[in-house]
Amino acid sequence: MPGEIIVNVTPRETRLALMQNGNLQEIYFEKPDQRRIAGNIYKGKVTNVLPGMQAAFVDIGLEKNAYLYVSNALTMNTVINGVKKNRKRKRINQLLHTNQDVIVQITKEPIGSKGARVNSKISLPGRYLVLTPLEKKIGISQRIEDGKERDRLRKIGEKISKKNEGLIIRTAAKDISEHDIRQDYTFLVNLWKKIKIKAVKSKAPVLLHEDADLVFRAVRDIFDGDVDRFVVDDREVYRRLNSIVKDLAPEAVNKIELYKEKRNVFDVFGVESEINKALKRKVWLKCGGHIIIDRTEAMTVIDVNTGKFVGKNDLSDTVFKTNMEAADEIARQLRLRDIGGIIIVDFIDMTTKKNQLKVTAALEKAFLLDRAKPTVLGITSLGLMEITRKKVSSGLSDIMQKECPYCEGTGRVVSEEAIGTYLENEIQKYFRTYDTEAILIEVNPLVAAVLIGSGGSNLQRLEKEVGGKIYIRGAENRHVGDWKIVSSGSSESVQAQALPVNVGDTLTIRIEEKHQSNADVGIARVNGYVLQVPGAGSQVGQRVRIEVLKTHRTYAMTKIV
Repeated sequence: MPGEIIVNVTPRETRLALMQNGNLQEIYFEKPDQRRIAGNIYKGKVTNVLPGMQAAFVDIGLEKNAYLYVSNALTMNTVINGVKKNRKRKRINQLLHTNQDVIVQITKEPIGSKGARVNSKISLPGRYLVLTPLEKKIGISQRIEDGKERDRLRKIGEKISKKNEGLIIRTAAKDISEHDIRQDYTFLVNLWKKIKIKAVKSKAPVLLHEDADLVFRAVRDIFDGDVDRFVVDDREVYRRLNSIVKDLAPEAVNKIELYKEKRNVFDVFGVESEINKALKRKVWLKCGGHIIIDRTEAMTVIDVNTGKFVGKNDLSDTVFKTNMEAADEIARQLRLRDIGGIIIVDFIDMTTKKNQLKVTAALEKAFLLDRAKPTVLGITSLGLMEITRKKVSSGLSDIMQKECPYCEGTGRVVSEEAIGTYLENEIQKYFRTYDTEAILIEVNPLVAAVLIGSGGSNLQRLEKEVGGKIYIRGAENRHVGDWKIVSSGSSESVQAQALPVNVGDTLTIRIEEKHQSNADVGIARVNGYVLQVPGAGSQVGQRVRIEVLKTHRTYAMTKIV
């Protein structure tokens, strides 16, 4: 599929988008003061060994200690000298002890309250290869499908690698000469030697190797034969990009473009709108169906629905087509949002095993483009598709959104009717507690309408119950659940604060809407206080000059002058 890499550079951040056939597939962000740390290699010090969890915590110089599981733990001697023997798997307390030095690589960035996850089995990515100096294995990218090419690359890997080290041959190595692959290998081997030397000379905790920045990683990891254009909107980054590509992939220099137009490059290529869509819960399919994506602490749940799609033949065909299109979109959304962990997909029920297998195969095929290598575990007895996907860093939602301070992650807030009932109790409690004639309470306009009631009936009842005057001010800047008793005291003093206008005042106001029961009357507001303007119902959105004729606690009557 034809692909494009689009880079937008601003003083605040650099954003990089991978497009395929005009659709956004992946998005990356990098701020000058918040560089990605996944891939960095550290010499750390073990702070705590937990036999019950078969893991250890390691101080690598970050705010929180890193987490090292037993299957990923090797001693520093093993990493430096490669003395690894095939013995029965040891327990964590047999491998590590407190205050011991270890060399580790971050495989998962700190997310939320959790520290980074690290691995002692180092891997160093290059343009064509990934060097795994402690793993004796030659691997070939699954995206290279041609059998002859896979055999050629495997022979090259076996020829150039040493006895006790491993290589993963990347997709970019397809049709590349042995000479260029060997050069990449030599660079990685020399880099590993420098890391080991620094580890011996340095005192823990210390950074031994920092992975490249976003633009360099894009050239190394993404800029392959499937990418036709690499567009960047910053001249300085463009110059540096040219230099990097000349060193790593000289054959692709002509694909680099400097974007010079005034309009934002992400707007031109449709990236901005795609990012906004990716932050929403509902994603529409081209056929008219949609998927709903809900994230919880433990897993992500995706529901597939036919929506507006009614099909042309029968129900079975409609369901199958919706599920097939959803499979492609789900794969894209997982990449785009960088969702990891356990993922459960509730496809629409299919009556035949054949269709189930086709949808599963479509999902697995779409996942071949995903560098996180998702695993499809199959369909459960309840008809739910189980998927796992590796999570390395914060996803799109974590980067661009935060938990709602009102609903605290539930996605729902208390209704204005419920808040109205609660406030009635609070108002009654206030009058019982304090000796006062009147109060002024400021609330959201929707809550104000509930407290006042139709024609002021609810307010009259409430005042009768408490034996005092209640002035209500609607404030747009207050959330539905937010309220405040602004003033209390004598009726005269509270009224003076509650009413923002007086009889005889003239002012210019904007007509906001028509009166609900009389279309001839226009409604305007001053600090949430309602002004009724007869004859202005047809002037919504316009500014008019009015005079205040009569004031009430919740509204004033006016006339146009």
